[in-house]
Amino acid sequence: MARDPGPAGARRALGRLVEAVLASRGEANGVFDILAVLQAQDGEEVQEAVRACSRLFGALLERGELFVGQLPPEDVVLAGSQGATRKYKVWMRHRYQSCCNRLLELLAHHSFQVKELALETLMKFVQLEGAHPLEKPKWEDNYLFPRELFKSVVRGLLSPEDDSSLLLSHFREYLEYDDIRYHTMQAATDTVARVTDQHLEVSPTFWNNTFSLLSAVSLPPREPDVCNFYVKRAEPSDKWKVAHLKEHRKAFQAMWLGFLKHKLPLGLYKKVLVIMHDSILPHLAQPTLMIDFLTSAYDVGGAVSLLALNGLFILIHKHNLEYPDFYRKLYGLLEPSIFHVKYRARFFHLVDLFLSSSHLPAYLVAAFAKRLSHLALTAPPEALLMVLPFICNLLRRHPACRVLVHRPSGPELDADPYDPTEADPAKSRALESSLWELQTLQQHYHPEVSRAASAINQALSVPEVSIAPLLELTAYEIFERDLKKKRPEPVPLEFIPPQGLLGRRDSLCTQLFTLS
Repeated sequence: MARDPGPAGARRALGRLVEAVLASRGEANGVFDILAVLQAQDGEEVQEAVRACSRLFGALLERGELFVGQLPPEDVVLAGSQGATRKYKVWMRHRYQSCCNRLLELLAHHSFQVKELALETLMKFVQLEGAHPLEKPKWEDNYLFPRELFKSVVRGLLSPEDDSSLLLSHFREYLEYDDIRYHTMQAATDTVARVTDQHLEVSPTFWNNTFSLLSAVSLPPREPDVCNFYVKRAEPSDKWKVAHLKEHRKAFQAMWLGFLKHKLPLGLYKKVLVIMHDSILPHLAQPTLMIDFLTSAYDVGGAVSLLALNGLFILIHKHNLEYPDFYRKLYGLLEPSIFHVKYRARFFHLVDLFLSSSHLPAYLVAAFAKRLSHLALTAPPEALLMVLPFICNLLRRHPACRVLVHRPSGPELDADPYDPTEADPAKSRALESSLWELQTLQQHYHPEVSRAASAINQALSVPEVSIAPLLELTAYEIFERDLKKKRPEPVPLEFIPPQGLLGRRDSLCTQLFTLS
């Protein structure tokens, strides 16, 4: 094909070729010239070739000029005695297949514009193949969707080598359609199984791409009145699985279980657990199937254990999950580092929920109150302003624990019966101790902390103090708040004029002090 230099020239030449091929079957060989430009090095030329293929094969699909059914080998058909029309359709169907294969390769192109255009063109072909199927229905009213082409698209998005996060963000808009969302879940499940079967060690890039796609899938909370299909249908049938929310839930569950059964990078565990309670568990057909994943995550320790609390809380309180060691493991998470982790606010919000029941035994609540008081001795001020009201709330909810602050004849500090190294709260002997740590904190250097610790000296009010505004409190906010406070009068900083450095009156430093 003789081409003019530059993208504009390529556009004109490709446009003439498309018009010629569509106008006459005798010009069909022009398809080879169009497909050849798809292999070009220049990104703008490739984009023009993609647009030309979109116009050409889009028109051929709508006109029914591609072979329908199981595609036979090209050389066998051309050498046979079939009619010219059948040979043409088989031959053109093979060209269409070559075009789709190249577009799938372009999903990994170095230019994002090329990748984006290739994805849009493939999704256009998905829509057209759904409206004009290239396979024959197996029975009347059969639901036809170009599964193989769409699976190839999803497989291309879940690349093991290239970061597809930007392209996946563009693909997200297609997930608003019920049929695309349903088949995306099935295709993702199939791709994960295929990749993990073929590779002993899967790249972190693949797992990150897969999580980006899976986390973008969101199911509607209830059965929609009207199905929103990307592949247009005259009349959706109740026989189609894609038209029912319960089938979407099953596919959603299979997708996540198939993903989470593999060994994932630690960073991904955290990302999954962050969205588990809100975006995954409510949409599962059987949420209790997540118990193995959540309990194993809870046993990891550190931030992973903290993040697993949300999911376990839902399974325990909404799905009657029995977890006998739950409070023991929760007690074990109370370490000095808990005041410095990224997810501190979420952790204390959940602990507040877990300890809100009035049916908890006094020894258990006392163990948590004592452990927190013990850790408070080394906590930063922003954490203390949240922890101290938290401890007071525990005493308000459980009056049997108020003995911890009303024990005038209690043990001396050097004979405190509480054992901070004991992992079992039932054996920590916290109920025999006292919260002497709160009295110590009344001498804290920060006046707000001292004031919060002094609340224990007075009769505790019945209404609890809300800790919600204090969960996200930071040291910067405390510092800013202190700076804005108005001082009643100037505070003297130096009472005795300097007489020299280290007692030497004639030193250079003495002169500088005098000048200042």
